[in-house]
Amino acid sequence: MKALEIYAGRRAIARIRQQGLTPADVRVIPGAAGGPKGLTLLPLDRFIFGEWLPQSSQPVDLVGASIGAWRMAAACLPEPVTALEKLQHDYIHQQYDVPPGKKRPSPEHISERFGIGIDATFSEHVETILQHPRYRLHVVTSRGRHLLHRDTATRASLGYFGAYMTNVVSRKAMGAWIERAVFSAQAAPLPFAANDYRTRRYALSNANFSQAVQASCSIPFVLKAVHDVPGAPRGAYWDGGITDYHLHLDYRAACGGIDGAGDGVVLYPHFQRAVVPGWLDKSLKWRHGSTPFLDDVIVLAPSAEWIKTLPNGKIPDRSDFTTYGSNFTGRVAAWTKAVAESERLRDEFAEWVAGGASVEAVSAL
Repeated sequence: MKALEIYAGRRAIARIRQQGLTPADVRVIPGAAGGPKGLTLLPLDRFIFGEWLPQSSQPVDLVGASIGAWRMAAACLPEPVTALEKLQHDYIHQQYDVPPGKKRPSPEHISERFGIGIDATFSEHVETILQHPRYRLHVVTSRGRHLLHRDTATRASLGYFGAYMTNVVSRKAMGAWIERAVFSAQAAPLPFAANDYRTRRYALSNANFSQAVQASCSIPFVLKAVHDVPGAPRGAYWDGGITDYHLHLDYRAACGGIDGAGDGVVLYPHFQRAVVPGWLDKSLKWRHGSTPFLDDVIVLAPSAEWIKTLPNGKIPDRSDFTTYGSNFTGRVAAWTKAVAESERLRDEFAEWVAGGASVEAVSAL
């Protein structure tokens, strides 16, 4: 493999060594926050949900934050391949109006456009998603507390400064400012232990589906928070990536417990090897390493050498909005090419699992 790299936790490697990897092994699929970075994972998504996973029948928990929530919700639609293709088109072609004299669109404007996109994709299919016969969707959001209970310019600036400084000392202590709020379909239990961080769990329903998904995508200072999500306490709900940027969660209970041999795996298409806990941990490199939480996780990530072959030598990211500015056509072309090249990730994973999923191709996470 040249485009794709595979990393796995301790028990996941042992499982692959003993029996390879089959669709029936999968218990959880996470979808990380990361904005446009998630575009490069869509070809993998289409293969996993459209061709590979349908060869099995076990329940699977889908956990998503931000664009990951959008991807996982699309996978629950009746035609997941078509839905993921639509997500790809709509995300690549998103366009916002910049007011005269300004360098960027207003958070209110971006939030309005996001809401329109979510409704256009999901509004007619919410009940189908919620009642999916196999997939149990969990949408991760971040609920502000105390100063961050409402989203105003002053509150957000002071509150997130306080959250950042607290997080440097202790990630768990940041729960005094922001708590993890997960909206789950079918009253499904969380597929991870939640004693690592202040966590609240609510039912995902027809009444709050659009608000929960939009909240999970609402990056502070870029979009407005979603206030007072139905079925949950009043407050401001932001991007799930704030508390759980890459969903570095304790999945061991969903895969056989802490002390057992493990009876399944977490399959994690990701845009990098490191599974960073929270958005505010991006610069805290000491929190980027693996932990026992990931013992059952298999990460599918693009190689650094392959990434260099993409437009601008990187996977798409939010800086492209600034880089391309008003050159909408240029950004669309770059992102479209990057996703087309990402078919190599899909092809190499398909070849690996078809050949018995040899452990020789896997590195320790």
